[in-house]
Amino acid sequence: MLTFLPKQIISPEVIVLYEAAFPEEERRPLPAQQRLLEEGALQLLEVMEAGRFAGFVFCWALTDFTFIEHFAIDPAMRGRGTGTKVITMLFERYGRLVLETELPYTVNAQRRIRFYEALGFGAFSTPYLQPPYREGGMPLALILMQKGMSLEEHTFTKVSDEIYREVYGL
Repeated sequence: MLTFLPKQIISPEVIVLYEAAFPEEERRPLPAQQRLLEEGALQLLEVMEAGRFAGFVFCWALTDFTFIEHFAIDPAMRGRGTGTKVITMLFERYGRLVLETELPYTVNAQRRIRFYEALGFGAFSTPYLQPPYREGGMPLALILMQKGMSLEEHTFTKVSDEIYREVYGL
């Protein structure tokens, strides 16, 4: 059985998977991530399957949607439908979901986009830049995807503005 275990402290298992799953430019430094958890702005859900660590979700409960900032499944647990179950459980728990994903320039990025589309996510057509997590870093061109919302331009502007303000502090 798959469950979420809310955490206030980033465990060693999450750190290892976070650093393996996301390149440095796509992740917030761990001390800043931990501070946001302690302040209650950011949520960490450890994904547990039969009492074993299976992955994690870092997410933000924003005005009328939940932003999935980082989501990863342990490589040993992939290919079993765990990721599909996690997204389904998140949608049942929170309703409207928003996330960022890479542009479809690699086979892995294309696979990720198809995974989210198969789960009912749609991509906003408006170009989206993820602000840098580190001073001096460059913004990353990404795709903003949603489930349970409209794909209209005013929705993109509202959603992206709130993400920029609340998640990235702009």
